[in-house]
Amino acid sequence: MDFTIKNALIATKDEYSTTDVHLVNENIAAISPQLEVVGTVINGENKLLLPGFVNAHTHSSEMWQRGITSMYPLELWLTELYDFTPLDCEKVYLSALGTAVETLLSGGTSVVDHLVLIPGQELETISSAVRAYKEVGIRAFVAPLIQDVSLSAGIPSGDKQQTHEPYFRSTEATLELIEEAVRLFHKPEEGISILVAPTGMQLCSDALFKGCIELSEKYNLCRHSHLLETRAQEKLSQEQYGCTAVEHLKHIGYLDYRTSLAHCVHLTDSDIAILAETKSTVVHNPLSNLRLGSGIAPILKYRQAGVNVTFGCDGSSSNDSQDLLEAIKIGSILHNVTDVDYRHWITPRESVTMASLGGARGLNMADKLGSLDVGKKADLVLYDLKNLSLLPRTDPIGLLVLGRPINVVDSVWVNGKQIVADGKVTTIDVDKLREELFNQSQWYTKRQSESVKAVETHYRYVMGI
Repeated sequence: MDFTIKNALIATKDEYSTTDVHLVNENIAAISPQLEVVGTVINGENKLLLPGFVNAHTHSSEMWQRGITSMYPLELWLTELYDFTPLDCEKVYLSALGTAVETLLSGGTSVVDHLVLIPGQELETISSAVRAYKEVGIRAFVAPLIQDVSLSAGIPSGDKQQTHEPYFRSTEATLELIEEAVRLFHKPEEGISILVAPTGMQLCSDALFKGCIELSEKYNLCRHSHLLETRAQEKLSQEQYGCTAVEHLKHIGYLDYRTSLAHCVHLTDSDIAILAETKSTVVHNPLSNLRLGSGIAPILKYRQAGVNVTFGCDGSSSNDSQDLLEAIKIGSILHNVTDVDYRHWITPRESVTMASLGGARGLNMADKLGSLDVGKKADLVLYDLKNLSLLPRTDPIGLLVLGRPINVVDSVWVNGKQIVADGKVTTIDVDKLREELFNQSQWYTKRQSESVKAVETHYRYVMGI
């Protein structure tokens, strides 16, 4: 179906203009005032049209644990999380639906799901998430989270000898699994892409990283990973490699223009130069970094060095939300306290570009997504500027980024298909989804993780707490 969006407000270089936009098939076909009507007419009056944002790092199945996971640093938080991860593909499906809906209704048209896999049901897990994303119609980059080292090995040893149980699945079997997932599910033309996505240096061998590089080259896949989220990971990389994790990833060839790296909180100046040189992308997840006490990533230094930066919500048990506008706001103004030179601070317009074109660039899609240009894919969001939370009238993008917008998304198109109209997702029954999420969960306030008890003493010792 084709569309003509009439009299929408769009951002020009320094101002705004009112114009019409043609969406023909999957693409933006024309941008000009007073276009002849083709297809369905959309009233864009008093509405702001922007390219869709990218939720560039999340873990959809964490939705089942939001609001309950303890106030721990990452290593202990992750230990608790794994004790209570749902082992049910129907729950994977429902939480992927929820992640997609929340992303859409906060301005996102693409999501990168670093998907936690159910042991023994790995392909079924991926299939469940893919089914959800296809039903909603969001553009999805599914990054199956893989490792080949046991969870306890993610904590530095310090001066104590540590032994760890072998991981239940071999490196070779893991790589075979990902290659099969690519064969079954990697269909970018249908809006579903598979990424190679080792969880991070703390839980992955060099063999796993190198195997992922080979798959990336063979199938032209993007690469994803966590990187130096915590001080503990910084210590661990020195123990394992005798250098920084960034230096090591460069050495083995994992960093390039198709690589996006979540967090990047604890990097040196030379690390930052390496990311710029390799054209790697940093995914800033400010809310989870605050929630887990990981620190404040030096985003202003990255931008000054020429590193591409975009935003992610991270999973819903470390955020605990999939509100992309909230992540963009906090991820922008947080850094006003890290640099006294206000000329380095991130403006609302820069935030919007980071969230859209920056996200597309990290997924090797900048030629197709991320800006309002003729010929690009029609992944667009129309915001209602008469919504109470965007009034009174001042700067529309300033209101969107710096305010607390509530229910401001009027319409969303992905690949030229309208999937949100009048503020409601049209492709699935959201009321039914709410009912399912409610009925398959219960109220509770406390839980005990036996695994945390087993590692907490060592963690506190090695971190000097």
